[in-house]
Amino acid sequence: MSGSQASGQRNSTGSAETLPSSPVAAPVEKVPQDESHQLQPQALSPRKSRKDFGFLPMPSRLQYDPEHPAHFGLAMNVTFGLASTFTVANLYYCQPLLIQFAESFGVSYQEVSNIPTLVQAGYAIGLLFITPLGDLVRRRPLLLMLSFITASLTIGLSITKNLAAFEVLSFLVGIGSVVPQILMPLAADLAPPERRASALSIVLSGLLFGVLIARVLAGVVAQFVTWRVVYFVAIGVQYIVLLMLYWMLPDYPAKNKGVTYWGILYSMAKFTVTEPLLVQAVLITIPSSACFTNWWVTLTFLLGSPPYNYSTVVIGLFGLVGMVGVACAPLIGRTIDKLVPWSATLVAIIALIATFTIQTAAVDLSVAVVVIVTIGLDVFRQTQQVSLTTAVLGLDANARSRLNAVLLLSLFIGQVMGTSVGSKVYNEHGWRPDAALNLAWTGFTLFVLFLRGPHCPRYKWIGWEGGFELRKSRVLARQQAERDAAAEQGQRLDEKNEADEATRSSMGGEVVGDEKKSEEERRQSADAAVTEAKRQEQPEKRGMEAV
Repeated sequence: MSGSQASGQRNSTGSAETLPSSPVAAPVEKVPQDESHQLQPQALSPRKSRKDFGFLPMPSRLQYDPEHPAHFGLAMNVTFGLASTFTVANLYYCQPLLIQFAESFGVSYQEVSNIPTLVQAGYAIGLLFITPLGDLVRRRPLLLMLSFITASLTIGLSITKNLAAFEVLSFLVGIGSVVPQILMPLAADLAPPERRASALSIVLSGLLFGVLIARVLAGVVAQFVTWRVVYFVAIGVQYIVLLMLYWMLPDYPAKNKGVTYWGILYSMAKFTVTEPLLVQAVLITIPSSACFTNWWVTLTFLLGSPPYNYSTVVIGLFGLVGMVGVACAPLIGRTIDKLVPWSATLVAIIALIATFTIQTAAVDLSVAVVVIVTIGLDVFRQTQQVSLTTAVLGLDANARSRLNAVLLLSLFIGQVMGTSVGSKVYNEHGWRPDAALNLAWTGFTLFVLFLRGPHCPRYKWIGWEGGFELRKSRVLARQQAERDAAAEQGQRLDEKNEADEATRSSMGGEVVGDEKKSEEERRQSADAAVTEAKRQEQPEKRGMEAV
């Protein structure tokens, strides 16, 4: 191995989690499989890629071609965002409709309160058991199938008159509503590295927009017509999403050949104890997600009580303030693309601490303070989530669906924690201790972030290495200079080895020449001695003849 090759290998195990230079720059996590197989995209033959499910024709421009990969432009990115919006909305339509459910099914509020729990439980199961399939199978047919199933199950939700059937269907819809969590790793695969954060920010903003629009739409529509109209609308938009994905979603080969489904699940668990960056992201995501959920759950109590005393409709429309965070998504993504992900997370956490400080000090003084806190929470929480996701998905290009699933499971845990703990603190102690709880959780995330620096090697758990530079361009320039210096050193070493070899060869030739020369001189001396002896013999012979 030459010096340049060795330096390339040493560099590949550095801080790939912070600045992944390419989708395959990071080492591949081993999973139980036949060692003769490598974790890499499986090439698809043109014949196999022409149809989805073996019978549905695929547009030729979307078929996988390794020589001409799909262009991840704005239209495709927006498609991913809209698909996320109207799929994740399935999880939240039911929340403002519980009173109407109780009246329609003729049951108590306690009985219908199980519906949101069942939807979220189904979603958690989908995160754990379906999203990892993105690392095992082709994602285009998987996404089309999930979109079709959830849209069809929603038909049952809109027409059933039995509460038990409604609950079962809600659970199944929750399982299938993981489309956005499969689209995120696919966007990371398709987008160029310098635009990865921007692409992820648009998909994530679509997801947040779905959460907001579902609550507002369901709450407003149910004030004027039956709750079933909400699900009729949901059916229509989901089938539109299905058609959009069919015409816009490019085919992409399965990435892990020879890996089993159970091996994929095992590797997910293994990541949680072998990847320091992932663990750090999880420990930041759980309390941060709890703060987000705590604010939105207790906001209803805050606005419905003195000094505000707003109606339910006004409280529902207040969710539109969160649109500011969605509108900022492109700016957030471009900003993160210019920074080391760690530094973007740091900025977001500091801004969130300032936001919750304002909440603790003055949220009951004016509705303007509530608006400021809402906008700050949405914008900086999204910044934090995009930066963490960008860093985590850069760990291993062949395990992005699993890494994303682990990160989203931690987000789900945080949501449950924020809902339960936040509501309890608010109801027992009031809004100020509840705001202080958000502040304490955010302070904990800052502590976790500083335990591991921005350029810490991949498998180092705690520490700081590689300096404090936070601008991606400077870090990339430094890394390129180090690679060039290592390559130059390796080239000089190779040249020196070649020169030494040539010297040894030259010296060996001279020795052989000297030996040949000496042998020739000895031979000439021997010949001369023989000639001289013969010359001396001639007079002796003549003398004998004369005698």
